[in-house]
Amino acid sequence: MMRPANNLLEVYVCLEPIDFRKGINGLAALIEAGLGLSPFAAALYVFSNQRRNQVKILYWERNGFCLWQKRLEQERFHWLRRTDSKVEMISGQQLNWLLDGYDIARFKPHKTLQYSCIS
Repeated sequence: MMRPANNLLEVYVCLEPIDFRKGINGLAALIEAGLGLSPFAAALYVFSNQRRNQVKILYWERNGFCLWQKRLEQERFHWLRRTDSKVEMISGQQLNWLLDGYDIARFKPHKTLQYSCIS
């Protein structure tokens, strides 16, 4: 089974859905022109379709691009909320949670509290 490593340093999730007819060249152009990132960086670029039942992951590996795709037969992926940004950075572990069907937006830990004294 092929699965992204949990210790990946750079995983970029495109927040807007894309046209899934795009292949490697179209996605690489979108990364460069639309997101302002380098498709040749040591990173994974994650995309979803409008229905959120498919995911494509594009990455550069030494001498060529690799394209990974997952299609759900039922249900949908819990995608990240749209913000002012076009892309959000997550960890490799979070990507695997997303691929497993978890809503990673709800996996946020409690706030860190800092006190200066006990009263």
